[in-house]
Amino acid sequence: MTRLRSLLPLGVALALGTSAPAQAQTRHDSNAPIDFAAQHIELQDRANRAILTGNVNIQQANMTLTASRLVVSYTGEIAQGSPQVSRLDATGGVTVRRPDQSARAQYAVYDLDRRIITLIGGVTLNQNGNTVQGGRLSINLDTGRATIDGSGVGGSTRQDGTQREGGRVTGRFSVPQRNGQ
Repeated sequence: MTRLRSLLPLGVALALGTSAPAQAQTRHDSNAPIDFAAQHIELQDRANRAILTGNVNIQQANMTLTASRLVVSYTGEIAQGSPQVSRLDATGGVTVRRPDQSARAQYAVYDLDRRIITLIGGVTLNQNGNTVQGGRLSINLDTGRATIDGSGVGGSTRQDGTQREGGRVTGRFSVPQRNGQ
């Protein structure tokens, strides 16, 4: 893996949510360095971006983001020897993982200036045996607040992988087993 020294706080403090917001359990260390790996990288300096393709893997602290393609947009300003990254756009089987939670979607947009990551299209969020599906998941990394709703590209996806119509959030919560009842 190659180390990307700019501050790319890709951490996603995923919280299991429904149509109402939910609080995340832990904050992500956005000051941790970021490692990335891909089969190909194309630097487009005049456009202030880098394009990573082919099994893209980004690791920061205990969070991993994987996708087929990632566009890194930067401002052109250099701080401590690295460009100042402003936005990440991930496409193609996007997955965000943390030790006790994961989210999948078709697309993800991470606005580093606002510190918000949005997963769009067939979102599935898993945490501790609970699953929620929807069209769009938005996570504010400063507050840890996550919201999932039925809107987004392609609606939501059922657990069997088929597309669901109507823009609804669905899911299944696990229930603790009680002895003697």
